[in-house]
Amino acid sequence: MLTRNLKVETRNLIAMDDKQNDNLRPRPVSESKSEMIELVLPNDTNPLGALLGGRLMHWIDLAGALAAHRQSHSYAVTASMDHIDFLVPVHVGDMVILQSAVNRVFHTSMEVGVKVLVENYISGTRQKVATAYLTFVAVDRHGRKLEVAPVVPETEEEKLRYEGALRRREASQNERERRKAARR
Repeated sequence: MLTRNLKVETRNLIAMDDKQNDNLRPRPVSESKSEMIELVLPNDTNPLGALLGGRLMHWIDLAGALAAHRQSHSYAVTASMDHIDFLVPVHVGDMVILQSAVNRVFHTSMEVGVKVLVENYISGTRQKVATAYLTFVAVDRHGRKLEVAPVVPETEEEKLRYEGALRRREASQNERERRKAARR
């Protein structure tokens, strides 16, 4: 009986190991790409009828999470979001298009880029609203960090974002160290 249980457990562990190895195979950026569309309604806006910045940040976080989930094949939690510049106003009735993809993986964390466009479907025009970079960490259902499969940039734009992610990470780490030293 004990031998049989050990064989079953061993088989289960091997199957889990194979699944984990498959989850860690390098993936092209295109596998993480996601798109989300939101229609701006009156409850999404300020008294002037313009989209609330907090609502847009919420949508950016959701769009980023979609790409992080696709890359990690696990839960992903938001660790940080860099600054956002609102380039053009978004109004009631406009469609907001959020396009996201993983730019680079750093063991358990990943940088996700989110591009936000506004489309006026009456006039058929599109404008860039904002771009944001977010860091997500892959976790299991108990909140323990998980390793994430490397991302493989294929296009020139993806390669630029991949390199840029490393520069942004290094700048962020340097800023944290500077603040830590200033507190001493």
